Amino acid sequence: MTDPRVLEPIAARGWPAAESAKLGGWRLHASAGQSGRINTCWPLDAPDRDIDAAIAAAEAWYGARGFAPRFKIVEGCSHPPDLAERLAARGYGPRTPTLTMVGPLAGEVDPDATIAAAPELAFQRVFADPAFGADADAAERLAALARIPPPRGFVLITVDGAPAAVGVCAIERDWAGIMGMRTAPAFRRRGLARRIFRTLTAFAEASGARQGYLQVDEDNASAIALYEAEGFVSKYLYRYWVRG
Repeated sequence: MTDPRVLEPIAARGWPAAESAKLGGWRLHASAGQSGRINTCWPLDAPDRDIDAAIAAAEAWYGARGFAPRFKIVEGCSHPPDLAERLAARGYGPRTPTLTMVGPLAGEVDPDATIAAAPELAFQRVFADPAFGADADAAERLAALARIPPPRGFVLITVDGAPAAVGVCAIERDWAGIMGMRTAPAFRRRGLARRIFRTLTAFAEASGARQGYLQVDEDNASAIALYEAEGFVSKYLYRYWVRG
């Protein structure tokens, strides 16, 4: 059984925020205000104060940085168990249901793939393509990727010499986080995502990891189908709670 209280801290270290703080068992993460996981309070265990006081302290911490407060609630895990109800009473509501999936590392390195220890320019070119969102979002995510501690792998597949698809692997002991998978618009529907995924899992296994994890939006049916075909299964779901 996958325990979120074990895997969630590993996932946090594998996608590092620019700044972090603690309220007892609650973790506060902030970066540039774009990506959910690195700009959110993770209430995994008991805070070091009364619950309402902890909520207020988290709100103040994010407010001091110019961000709206967000709380990441993992089903069946967050502390206290009635935190969602408490947040709802303060005007918060759930957003972006996201699955955490776990699976085997059973891939092989693609002959057209290169694996680097840092996000090189060709990798950045694909990752920051405007098709994936605003420049500020890409900049924040690239900065987070650059903070991943080694061992780590940045995979790039080229097609006819052009950067086409990318992905990232963050390794901590037995676990390998698969993330940052993107295919440039001109190269979609060619099976590159599967080739990236298999290269990442092969790299992870060669680096000593024994199993992989990833996060994917619950409504991303095509990505979930790919991961399930590669042996990954859903273990738990989380949502972001925000005001408005």
